Formats: sequence, C-alpha cells, structure tokens
Amino acid sequence: MASKFTLRGDRSFHLVATLFLGLSCAVVLYPLIYCVSCSFSSSMAIIQGRVILWPVEFSLDSYKRVLDYSLLRISFFNSVLYVLGGTTVSVVLLLLAAYPLSRRDLAYRKFFTTFFVITMFFNGGIIPNYLLMSNLHLVGSRWSLIVGFMFSCYNMIIVKSYFQSSLPHGILDAAHIDGCDDIRFFFTIALPLAVPVIAVMVLMNAVGIWNSYFNGILFLTTPKTHNFQMVLRNILFIAQMPPEMLSNLDQNEVAKMSNILQQIRYAVLVIGALPMMILYPFIQKYFIRGMMIGSLKE
Repeated sequence: MASKFTLRGDRSFHLVATLFLGLSCAVVLYPLIYCVSCSFSSSMAIIQGRVILWPVEFSLDSYKRVLDYSLLRISFFNSVLYVLGGTTVSVVLLLLAAYPLSRRDLAYRKFFTTFFVITMFFNGGIIPNYLLMSNLHLVGSRWSLIVGFMFSCYNMIIVKSYFQSSLPHGILDAAHIDGCDDIRFFFTIALPLAVPVIAVMVLMNAVGIWNSYFNGILFLTTPKTHNFQMVLRNILFIAQMPPEMLSNLDQNEVAKMSNILQQIRYAVLVIGALPMMILYPFIQKYFIRGMMIGSLKE
C-alpha cells in the first residue's frame, strides 16, 4: 500500500517538476526567440506590433545596415580581442595563485589566503581604480580592459577548493617518490585533472568581459578602442542613429533609417548574444561538474 502512495507521489512530483521546468524554459526562451524574429521582420511589422513569435514580412535590411556600420565591426573585433586576452591572462593567474594555496605544505598559507579574502570585502571604488589606470598610463588603451580587471579572488577560491577536493595529498607524495618535481606535477597531473574548473573559469570570464560596458565607458576614450557593448548601449538607450550611419544619405533615406531603428536594435542584440551562445555548448558539460566539485571543502 505504501509503495502505491510512493509511486503516485513520484509521478506527481515528476509531473509538477516537468510543468515547472517547461514554463521556466518558455519564459527564458521567448524573449530570445522574439528578438531573433524581430531582427528578421520588417520595420513596419515591428512598429505595428504584429511580431509575436515568428518573423513577419521577412527582411534582412537590419543585418545589412549593421554590417555596413564600420564602428560596429571594429567594436566586435575589439570585444573578441578583450575576451581572448582577458580570459587567457585571468585563467593563467587563477591557476598560478590557486594551486599553491591548495597545497598544505605552502609556507604562510593561511596568511596569503587571508590576504586574498580581505580584498573581497574592501575595494577602493571607481575613483581609485581610475587614478590607478591613469598612473599606469592605461586610460584610452586596450590594455586597460585586459590587465585592469584580470584577477577575481572569488574565482580563485573556487579553483583552490577544486584542487583541494580533486588532488589528494597522497597523489603528490606518490609523484615525489617516483621522482616527479612540483612543476612537472602541476603541468602533467594537476592541470589535466582541473579541466572542468578551467572550462568554468573560461566561460565565466568570457561572459563577464563580453558583457562589460561600464569599464569601457571609464577607460576607453577613442571610438576605435570601444567594445561591442558600448556601441550596443548607444544604439539601445540613446535611441538615435549613429552619425556614421546617416552620412551621405538624403532626407528620404534618413526617414527610412529612422523607421528601422527598432529593427536594427534587435539585429544588434542578436549579434551581441551570438558568440556566447556558440561558446556555451562546448563548455556546458564541464560547467555543473566544475562548479559542484569546486564548491566542496576538505
């Protein structure tokens, strides 16, 4: 009798969980589908509110206009450069800091750990960061977004916990007995075992750098160094066409460009989200595993 109630309870739970997850998936996916549909619809269909789920009056005008805008192309490649450079530097520094702190035989280990943790609670703020960048002569340089914010103590603690949970001290002792030194152990044993958490750090840093626009507003002073999110912000919130897109156009063409402003906004949103959507499926299998194991402590 009890087994029947248990079976019914399991079925009810699975039904409720499926309905809840399906509803959550629809809530998350609909805005994305709507943006993609609007980007392929005509400007009049968007203005009149006729786009609900699928494209209406299929059109590629918005993507043609976006691709003709040279500053968008430059900012897109700038963002790719910032993501590649910033993620590489950040992940390398995280590994070099987290692995020694995970070792029990590290001298003054508690002192260094406390030193890193304190920086998570106390931050100089915007003005000291700007003064630091100014004194380093990085204001207006692409390096300000690559080396200015290249280390996260929170991420370092995650990587440190991962090393502690996935690398028992006995493995290091066995490697030393076999004649393996610390550097060789790090590159041949520790790093291959840390692939899941490295993938997680790559994804977290890449998404954070790609979506960042405030740091660019503070430190990037010339249009040729702007990242994609800065240009996207201008198009979305300033609500006017960039002057470069209106040059050499007559009044009729300017009016037409103004009518497809909403269409261009959706096209830019889709282009801005596309790189991270392409990256995520390759790292998804490592994400949950890396985060869960890295959250454990000995």
